[in-house]
Amino acid sequence: MCKRLHEFVHVLPEFAWPFSLQQLPRNGIYFFCETGECWGHGDDRPRIVRVGTHREGNFRSRIADHYVVNERKTAFSRDQAAPKDRSVFRKNIGRALLHRDADPYEAVWEIDFTTRAARAKDRFRRDVEKERQVEHQVTRILRERFTFRWIELEGQDQRMGSKGLEAELIGTLAACGECCASFNWLGRYSPKPKIAKSGLWLEQHLQAPGLTEDTIAKVAALTSGTPFSVPSRLTG
Repeated sequence: MCKRLHEFVHVLPEFAWPFSLQQLPRNGIYFFCETGECWGHGDDRPRIVRVGTHREGNFRSRIADHYVVNERKTAFSRDQAAPKDRSVFRKNIGRALLHRDADPYEAVWEIDFTTRAARAKDRFRRDVEKERQVEHQVTRILRERFTFRWIELEGQDQRMGSKGLEAELIGTLAACGECCASFNWLGRYSPKPKIAKSGLWLEQHLQAPGLTEDTIAKVAALTSGTPFSVPSRLTG
């Protein structure tokens, strides 16, 4: 199933930085690949290293948060959330960088400053210049090393949660014994064991049941743009 999933995804248009948000759908599921990471099913095709989705109508803003399309968001203060607090993908890349370097600032990076309570309690611990430096590294890595593809899929319940298609996609990738992280993969330095061991920039749905013949057919239809009748068990 992992090989078939990759083959379907590989036929989709590939997006690399820079890109226009207007080219992207309002709703869908995205697949990130990373330079140097190859699948394990022959030749050197790129390996999917992250699958993600979003709440209704939010596809473009999720991608924008990952890549920090709005550069003004990097001009944060001690009393404002940093980009890593709006994107767990960014937070995970930063975690790996700091953990690799045995940097004690990792403890502060873990704090979610989107809440007023967290800012009031821990703002004094923040080194804003340090955070901006790490954010800049994360942005550079994302823009230089990662590309993404996507399938358009309406209906938040169809995409998200343990019964959504996203979970089956992640479960399929995580269960594959052929697709492994390269020796130099940054995620190996992650302090999150699920990331370091799975070879995926993910912690959720790694144990989810994988794709079935019904749902791989759904993926095939979505990647080809063919209308598809959703199996009743996926309608919630």
